[in-house]
Amino acid sequence: MINIEKARAGYRTAAGDVVAVDGVSLRVNDNQILGVAGESGCGKSTLLRLMYGQVDSSMQLFSGSVAWRTGDGDESVGLEEVKRLWWDQITYVPQVVNILNPVQRIEHQILDSNPARFDRSDSERTRRQLVEFFVHLGLDESVLNAYPHQLSGGMVQRVLVGLAAFMRPRMILADEPTTALDVVSQKRTLLLLHSIQREQRNSLVIVSHDLGVHYQITERLAVCYAGQVVELGPTRDLFDLPRHPYTRALIDSLPRIGDRTERTGVPGRPPNLASPPGGCRFAERCPKATAMCRETMPEPRDVGGRTVACHHPEAG
Repeated sequence: MINIEKARAGYRTAAGDVVAVDGVSLRVNDNQILGVAGESGCGKSTLLRLMYGQVDSSMQLFSGSVAWRTGDGDESVGLEEVKRLWWDQITYVPQVVNILNPVQRIEHQILDSNPARFDRSDSERTRRQLVEFFVHLGLDESVLNAYPHQLSGGMVQRVLVGLAAFMRPRMILADEPTTALDVVSQKRTLLLLHSIQREQRNSLVIVSHDLGVHYQITERLAVCYAGQVVELGPTRDLFDLPRHPYTRALIDSLPRIGDRTERTGVPGRPPNLASPPGGCRFAERCPKATAMCRETMPEPRDVGGRTVACHHPEAG
């Protein structure tokens, strides 16, 4: 559905350009759940905005290309035309749950979100469709008549997911859909996303710093570090045998039931994206780094059936 080729995107500031997505090539396949993982500030949300085509005065595509297949044969569109796919073929679940209008009922916000797609001449029929869909998702009809402040954080998140899925798009992009939710609400939200994807057979991209979320729901995982995708492949394969040292460090930091071994985080801090180092960006924090790593940036290459950007990937 989406083909990103060597994209460099970011933000123009008074101190210079901040490239939050640097040289990323990535494809989002049809009927697949793709996860995007990494530390805060590594460019995950910027990459998702690029997938949505939300390039404007605040974020720009400096170089490279992004193409969206429309579903009409091999026809594709670029950044100039992608907005016509919004809501119809691509929907977005934002990271901020307080994005809803606090003085408007949920039903009215859904109807106002895309007036062109709702039949206002037959409001009763439209409302009946909304009720049927939300009840199908496990949300009570009373939710539609509520104000956002009357709902819990988990319920608001599920409303946002329901809003994104109501149009039956070909792709749903979800930015940290379980952030700030308790474990029960997290589970409900993940199950809802998973069931929608299976029922509608669309593509789903989930951005999350929580590797547990990716292990539960994603089929393919892109691990980001300092604006670059350092490892990409089937999720279970990455967990069974991480090839990149950064992926290994993230997975080794996860707690495991019954394992009392002390967990350690990744030492050091990510580089400044306004002035990144010339070599491998993970070199200063990597236990396997050599002089070559500090001097030469590794190019992504195939290692055991997945893409890895490392001079010394872990062997199988």
